[in-house]
Amino acid sequence: MNAKSLFFFGSLALMMACSNDNDSILDDKDDTKVPETETGYPEGSIVWKKDTTVILDNHFLVEKDKSLYIEEGATIIASNSEVKPEIVVLGNLYCLGTASKPITFTVEESSKTDRFSREWGGIICGFDSKEVYMDHVIVEYAGAQTTEASLSFQHKLFKTETGNGVPAFHYCNTDGSFVISNSVFRNNAEDHIYITGGKSIVSGNQFITCGYDGGEAINYKSDCHADIAYNLIYDANTNGFKLSNSGFQAEQSHIIVYNNTIMNTGWRRPKIKGGSIWLETNVMVEIYNNLIYDCRWGLKASTEEGQDPASVITPNYYFASTSTGVSQMQASAKDGILNGASDIMSSEAGDLDPAFANFTQQSNVNINASSNEGDVPQEFRNDWDFRLASSSPALTGGKTDFAPHFAKTGIILNGLKDVLENNTFTSPAPAAYFGAYGKK
Repeated sequence: MNAKSLFFFGSLALMMACSNDNDSILDDKDDTKVPETETGYPEGSIVWKKDTTVILDNHFLVEKDKSLYIEEGATIIASNSEVKPEIVVLGNLYCLGTASKPITFTVEESSKTDRFSREWGGIICGFDSKEVYMDHVIVEYAGAQTTEASLSFQHKLFKTETGNGVPAFHYCNTDGSFVISNSVFRNNAEDHIYITGGKSIVSGNQFITCGYDGGEAINYKSDCHADIAYNLIYDANTNGFKLSNSGFQAEQSHIIVYNNTIMNTGWRRPKIKGGSIWLETNVMVEIYNNLIYDCRWGLKASTEEGQDPASVITPNYYFASTSTGVSQMQASAKDGILNGASDIMSSEAGDLDPAFANFTQQSNVNINASSNEGDVPQEFRNDWDFRLASSSPALTGGKTDFAPHFAKTGIILNGLKDVLENNTFTSPAPAAYFGAYGKK
């Protein structure tokens, strides 16, 4: 890096105030726009360099046909409690984090005392956003409620009325593609991700604690083809997964959900939808090998318009440490609770414990807590280990003879052609064990 770059990014580490007018801040005098011959990024790209800190005191716009590349170790801090900044991506976004140096989207330390502080609005993509890549990224404390000054509202994205909380990540291009892998979404006041179109792979992530008074960890609507696998979901307010074909435009959503671990979800939402997995509006789903642990409900579908009859929802593994939990995952036409012929399920409290390597459920288990106070799920701990002990009954019985959408053809992200060695991303193969993690 040249002396000019060192000076610029040293200053950037202290503060970079971003506005809607990108060129007023990120102009050609700075090395944030670089020619293809220097870095491999396309000419005219916006680049937030590795190990720098970007302070957002206003909304930030990635214009149509432009791309923002964020390098490993970058930290993006939303720092304006009045504006509640949003990152609106009308073009493309590529987050190139690593295991040792993830990219972090966060808020000031003073705002982290409230897990649902809503100090910023998340990453909201536009209808022409062709590609998004997020690898080894942390997204936390998003979910701000929109005003007329919110950039997403001005561009008529997500919701067309003000006062709505926005998800941590939203994607809506029915002809676009995105990949989210090895990332952590946590303490977001609305949905972690809310998807209304496109091809996607979501794998190897953690979705921890979302939704102040509603909200799913993973929410998919119509016009989506998706493979969602090997994710951990903990303490979603409403559901771990909400899968729907609502908003249908051109193509029925077909979503394959396999080998995910869903824990302690639905406790804080005293509604019919609050639980583990919710299906509605003729969505086509394949749901295999998921481990559902102490959720308010088992798999449920709308009794008015549920999933496509051709959907497959078994085998999955259901564990409950309480008698209430056992009763609330039993098949019920009245309540829309679905069981599958090959499911493995606790027959009494504590039966068929999957035996995680390091996790102790709280003693005050109350899957019907119904609020954000009292016996809510305990705070997530990073030292928990959800791999399975050698004695675990969840190590076998999973289904492996199915084909995820993108296991062979993959998803090609053209904006990474000259950036990564391989720009084709394939879905992981299914495993015969249940849940996101295998034997320790």
